Amino acid sequence: MGWWARQVVPRLVAGGGDEPKVLALRARACDGLEGRVVELGFGSGPNLRVLPAAVTEVVAVEPSDVAWRLSQPARDASPVPVTRGGLDAGRLDLPDGSADAVLSTLTLCTVPDAATALAEVRRVLRPGGTLHLLEHGLAPDAPVRRWQHRLDPLQRRLFDGCHLTRPVDELVAASGLTVEAMEREYGPFPRPLRPWGFLYVGRARRT
Repeated sequence: MGWWARQVVPRLVAGGGDEPKVLALRARACDGLEGRVVELGFGSGPNLRVLPAAVTEVVAVEPSDVAWRLSQPARDASPVPVTRGGLDAGRLDLPDGSADAVLSTLTLCTVPDAATALAEVRRVLRPGGTLHLLEHGLAPDAPVRRWQHRLDPLQRRLFDGCHLTRPVDELVAASGLTVEAMEREYGPFPRPLRPWGFLYVGRARRT
């Protein structure tokens, strides 16, 4: 991980994390969370502003020390206790069945191996526990997909491995979790941003 990825990317991500339109999408993903929640890619902590009252604890999985420092004001203001629970979504340092829910917002695009991360999600969820997600990924329209594939190599270099072409719904379905809801839509962004703006908002359960 170079200087750009360590120092610049976390600040760029934090800068847009609490934009009102994005925050509304985060709130949709967080709806129904309760109990002990493991959050993959905690970042600067914008989801703390939209967590339901039923959440009692957040275990934050965040690889970036810069992002963790940037999250300090959000953590200080949160009524929900937050602990840092690891650095790697692909190898969660948590016992089996120890989480009531897992939250992933704009994170599966960046983890090196999304399938491995989702297998870890399934492992740490208790039976009946849920994965809540807001992710961007592969669009259904051929012209947008072509642009996504063209832009993907540059995107990964500039944004620390972020992919534009991951089929999030298929990855979740292949993980062994039962998909209960999955909305697929372009976000409320200008049309030229469609390669970055096809969103998956959903929930899957460990049955």
